[in-house]
Amino acid sequence: MSEGLRDYHGKRDFGRTREPEGRQAPTDTAPRFVVQIHDASTMHFDFRLQVGDVLKSWSIPKGPSDVPKDKRLAVPTEDHPLEYEDFEGVIPEGEYGGGTVIVWDRGTYEPLSHDRQGRPVDFAESLERGHATFRLHGTKLRGRYALTRFREDNWLLVKTAEGRAGRGHGTPDPRRARSVRSGRTLAQVAAEEN
Repeated sequence: MSEGLRDYHGKRDFGRTREPEGRQAPTDTAPRFVVQIHDASTMHFDFRLQVGDVLKSWSIPKGPSDVPKDKRLAVPTEDHPLEYEDFEGVIPEGEYGGGTVIVWDRGTYEPLSHDRQGRPVDFAESLERGHATFRLHGTKLRGRYALTRFREDNWLLVKTAEGRAGRGHGTPDPRRARSVRSGRTLAQVAAEEN
């Protein structure tokens, strides 16, 4: 077990939940990202970026937006295993995070963080410092984004305006959104798995 997954394992009973335990080694391909919609005690989006052998994770109550003026609160959660990128299903009631999960978007990302002199900075280090920029290459989310820590352990996720880029569509209605993995809605996943 990766040291980074200690909190993840401590919160779950893998005899009850179908969530992955985390045995996959990182690949040499471009780092991955995933955005899941999670209908738990409160509806939210989970934004995850592969950093080394884990998915660094943030809960985004209003969901990510492709509109540059939208600033989205992003609250860090425990690291997740790389296999979580494919997780879609129902976490049993009574388990940590109990509720339905769909894969709303996924793809690769390109780290863009640099120091004041314009030199590239290691992505994990830029997150440690509290500001990281990256370009998403997803099915739905594309373009340059920034994560910035602004108070204690709260962050903002913001789309960066680029050239003549369109205005964007904002955030979808999570109850109507469809999975890029299965084409199902939250309600369809819940009905099929309960």
